[in-house]
Amino acid sequence: MNNILIPILACLVGLVIGVIIMMIASRNGLDAARVQAEALLDESRVKAENVIRQATLDGKQQVYDMKLQAEKEIKDQRNRIQQTENKLTRREDNLNFREENLTVKEKKLDEKTKLAEDKLANLSKMEADLQDKIESQVAVLERTAGMSQDDARKELMDIVEKRTEKEIAAYLREQQDIAEEKAADNARTIIANAIQRYSQEETLERTVSVVTLPSEDMKGRIIGREGRNIKAIEQATGVDLIIDDTPDVITVSCFDPIRREIARQSLEILMRDGRIQPGRIEEVVAKVTRDLDESIMKIGDEAVFKMGIGRLNKELIKLLGRLRFRYSYGQNVLEHSMEVATFAGIMAAELGLNQALAKRAGLLHDIGKAIDFEQEGSHVELGAKVAKKYGENATIINAIESHHGDVAATGIISELVSAADTLSAARPGARYESMENYIERLEQLEKIATGFDGVERAFAIQAGREIRVMVQPEKINDVTMVKVAHDIKEKIENELTYPGQIKVTLIREVRVQELAQ
Repeated sequence: MNNILIPILACLVGLVIGVIIMMIASRNGLDAARVQAEALLDESRVKAENVIRQATLDGKQQVYDMKLQAEKEIKDQRNRIQQTENKLTRREDNLNFREENLTVKEKKLDEKTKLAEDKLANLSKMEADLQDKIESQVAVLERTAGMSQDDARKELMDIVEKRTEKEIAAYLREQQDIAEEKAADNARTIIANAIQRYSQEETLERTVSVVTLPSEDMKGRIIGREGRNIKAIEQATGVDLIIDDTPDVITVSCFDPIRREIARQSLEILMRDGRIQPGRIEEVVAKVTRDLDESIMKIGDEAVFKMGIGRLNKELIKLLGRLRFRYSYGQNVLEHSMEVATFAGIMAAELGLNQALAKRAGLLHDIGKAIDFEQEGSHVELGAKVAKKYGENATIINAIESHHGDVAATGIISELVSAADTLSAARPGARYESMENYIERLEQLEKIATGFDGVERAFAIQAGREIRVMVQPEKINDVTMVKVAHDIKEKIENELTYPGQIKVTLIREVRVQELAQ
């Protein structure tokens, strides 16, 4: 029993001693922590005092800086106010000076106004006196001359009108001579340069309506049994084949030049191939039509590239290619359009204008002739419509509309295209016309001239390029001849269609005869 109690007591004693030791250690740790906390607190207090001290110093410095800035701004504001006051003072002085000047001027103006009123009153009085004198003198003149005032005024107006008419006609003639001389010199230089710089063959292919046969026997083969071959060709191509007694020749007749070209090429292929029968005819015509469409686009592309006018709508290119098979007075329209483009471009370059735009307008000016045999309307109307449809420039549209005078030209390029069109059409060998049309044009030209009062005779000479008019000297004097020539020129331009230009020459001859017996 005692042996058991002794370990227990020992354990209890050890436990008590351990607790005591732990309490002593805890007290010592608390004291150390307290000391450390007090040290940290003192250090924090010192740092806080330093921060407060530094913040106080910074605040004082900022207050000082703000004070200086405020004083500076106040000083600047005072200076500006002072300057403004000085300006206002000077303006006030100026206004006072101006007011004094205005007062003086107003006083002078009042004096001048009064003087003017006095003079006006004197003038009114003098006018009244003068009118009384005039009326008395008129009465004396009427009694002396036996003529009323209205009659005298009418006679005086007639004299003034005749004198004025002569002076105006003389002035018109003088100015017209000066303008024509200057314009002729400039135009002659420009046109001469254009013609000199352009080279083109005069002889062009006139027609494609005649097909030459290798032999007379080929006519029978083309006609075929009971005419089936010629019917097949006409139905496939839409043309009329005229086979007459002319040896080794077949005439292709159609209003459409494209159909006529398809028929011509198809006939040549069939004659070379030798197999002329309805089935083969349809096959050849279809192939020629496809090939011709490609050829038309190629021809149009070559024309655009040669003229150097830039990009062009494909449909316009196609229409240009179709012009290769269109003729006007025997002149190929595509070649004519390229000539016009070249002439217009050269003249535009001489005048410092847009050369590419002038070429483009010249190339497209007759574009309506590619479709005028298919649609209603003149080639001018159709050409302008097509150009608008594919977005061409307004200058080009006006050049198309005005190159025959249907519409007034709105720019110099339109005038150049019209002049270039005349050059291309009027150059030697470019065109021909039938004898009937030629004679009819000359008769109309002479009829227009003889329709004027005072014209005795008129003669169309130089193949219709000049009209010489003989006038009656007792009805038309030297001065009024200018007006008559101008009126004849205007009427020819308005009523007659002709290639190139027509020169109007008036001749007045006075003959006095006496018979000696």
